[in-house]
Amino acid sequence: MESVPGSYPYRQFPTIRIHGHDGAATADADSIRGRIARSCGGGMAVVVAECYPGADQDALLELLSPLGLTDIIHSDDLALPPGEIDGIIARELTGDPVFGIMTTRRLEEFFPAGGLEAARERIAAAQSGIVLVYGVGASLICRGDVLIYADITRWEIQLRYRRGMPNWRTGRKDIPLREKYKRGYFAEWRWADRLKKKLLPEMDFYLDMSTPGKCTMANGDAYRDGLRQVSGQPFRMVPYFDPGVWGGDWMKRKFGLPENGSNYAWSFDGVPEENSLLLDLGGVLVQTPAVNLVWSHPAALLGERVHARFGLEFPIRFDMLDTMNGQNLSLQVHPLTEYIQDNFNMRYTQDESYYILDAQGDDPCVYLGVRSGADPLAMEAALEEAQRGGNAFPAGEFVNRIPVKKHDHLLIPAGTVHCSGANTMVLEISATPYIFTFKLWDWGRLDLDGRPRPIHLEHGMANIQWNRDTDWVKRNLVNRVSEVYSGELGSVERTGLHEREFLDTFRVSTGGELPIHRNGSVHMMNLVEGRRALIVSAEDKFSPFELRYAETCILPEAAGEYKITSPDGENIRAIIACVRN
Repeated sequence: MESVPGSYPYRQFPTIRIHGHDGAATADADSIRGRIARSCGGGMAVVVAECYPGADQDALLELLSPLGLTDIIHSDDLALPPGEIDGIIARELTGDPVFGIMTTRRLEEFFPAGGLEAARERIAAAQSGIVLVYGVGASLICRGDVLIYADITRWEIQLRYRRGMPNWRTGRKDIPLREKYKRGYFAEWRWADRLKKKLLPEMDFYLDMSTPGKCTMANGDAYRDGLRQVSGQPFRMVPYFDPGVWGGDWMKRKFGLPENGSNYAWSFDGVPEENSLLLDLGGVLVQTPAVNLVWSHPAALLGERVHARFGLEFPIRFDMLDTMNGQNLSLQVHPLTEYIQDNFNMRYTQDESYYILDAQGDDPCVYLGVRSGADPLAMEAALEEAQRGGNAFPAGEFVNRIPVKKHDHLLIPAGTVHCSGANTMVLEISATPYIFTFKLWDWGRLDLDGRPRPIHLEHGMANIQWNRDTDWVKRNLVNRVSEVYSGELGSVERTGLHEREFLDTFRVSTGGELPIHRNGSVHMMNLVEGRRALIVSAEDKFSPFELRYAETCILPEAAGEYKITSPDGENIRAIIACVRN
């Protein structure tokens, strides 16, 4: 890691202290079993352990078997045969290697009523001891006397896919990783999420199964109050980092990331559906998907008007794209709102922007918008030829190449052709439907698995906005900065986004203390210059919160008015995103 005197290292595992619940969580297997046994009351009892798809059910059974179980019912065995489930969801998963249609199905549809009723009769016939009902869909059989929710983070599921774990109840074998992810994203996680939302308010115990070989359990009331506490204060999520064929070395150097044999391409440090929270309950850490917080306290987190518009979805996304000493990203375009609604059952699309955290080397750039006079048919023909293995696509003939430097901000409303060039470090600020990227050209390279990366030329050409040419891009999308405030306290600049996008972004600068205006929206913040900042409540609602260089945090609307301060007296800058009025 690059060392700077007096620096404050980037924190890869930020924790959130939960007050008033010391002793409410344990990672000791005997203690976990003891707490469950005491909740059973010593007589005949039914323990139901609902599992999120991907949780290690064998490990769960091994954990709970010493309870002296008199009967065990595995709910997965009551579901439809794997091949039948595959057939039912085939249309939603489509034949595309990447994109599916967001399902509206519920888990109940895959459990025949006869099997559930037979299981209930079997439970009713039990005379003594503890009956364990466990697995995906366990709570569909009954609520039980003790209800446990066995959860796992989305990132850990993806890592297990890579290690060979199959999808839930599928008859398909040895399918590519991207198809496993597609089934999870468009189908399995949606069924499980709908059920989890119902169970979080009533479960007796929350079982964290995100770490292989280890379980941590918290009392349900303590877990729920922990989420309530988080919803009223600034917090960070646990970031994760992933390699990619175009990846760079900036994050590896700046953040002290482990050597992985290649460069890192992505950092997800602001995506509640993908990131997790580390709740510290009296020194015991419970890892939980951050989206559980969104579902549990949406109004406090988002603000009333944002909640009214987006429901149980967190609409802002921060991530990082590292091409420093790497390669260009794929040339791509995101779908228009009507296109994503009609084709993928999504309510809004991925409008975004690139904030340049750093840029080095020879003439770093971003490709953005089509060049004035570009012929759509000629561009499509050139892309098709390149995809067939002919001449490489001459990107510079059709797409604007915009030189960039540190702290530039480029806006990318959906329908705009774009990609970041080599030798840039990008903070990507966007709306949350992040999977819908239509690749047009990938510079003739293979992915890390040695396979061609999927190109979606038909989707892409259907969404390119040809009026976003050179002049339009320079007028509307490059450094559209306007001053909001400048004075002795510092400055506030509005840096975007475009009028077609529902997000607003502001860059704040200070060497002392600067009040930040709230607009009824959750704020997401990244410190883009300076070693650290303190976020201080103007109303004494939370303790001062430290944010370090390049870290992202969320400031719930319920946290109230706040100030950003420079505790070391150096000039600091932060970029803030919110949902505009």
